[in-house]
Amino acid sequence: MVSLLDVRPVVLITGISAAGKSTVGDLLARRFDRGVHVKGDVYRRMVVAGRDEMSAEPTEEAWHQLRLRYRLGASTADAYHEAGFAVVVQDVVIGAVLSDYVAELRSRPRVVVVLAPSAEAVATREAARAKTAYRGGRMPPVAVWDAAFRRETPRIGMWLDTSDQSPAETVDAIVAGGLEQGSVP
Repeated sequence: MVSLLDVRPVVLITGISAAGKSTVGDLLARRFDRGVHVKGDVYRRMVVAGRDEMSAEPTEEAWHQLRLRYRLGASTADAYHEAGFAVVVQDVVIGAVLSDYVAELRSRPRVVVVLAPSAEAVATREAARAKTAYRGGRMPPVAVWDAAFRRETPRIGMWLDTSDQSPAETVDAIVAGGLEQGSVP
């Protein structure tokens, strides 16, 4: 069996906010001899005037900016891959747009990993971190967001319930099963 570390993949890691994408993405990228971690949120923060944030009731402009962010993340991942790097790109990509994002990634092999800890685990993680995704009313409560995520996101790639896993254990699971369970044509 070929290990994920023996090939030069592009790995898209997604899940709801506070699912562990940033931590797992960074740890996974560091496992490769030549690894890059592309953080989708960087593109959102580059908009310093006129940013329209995603929310429970997003505007058309918010959707436009989100789709632009996804295109930039995919093209950056492809550029690094073409330069000889294994790439881990992570962002909140849920619902039907997950298929669109995957289609934007030209590089192969292409692996999708969906971090899907329980809503309770996400709420605990959210409470323990400085960043706030669910506090302040911009996003729905964790349980509502989690239910919509599970109902509306296509079942492609490797779905991992990471509720009881450390980030290192999650990376081990991705490395062990990524090519077999997470590859998408």
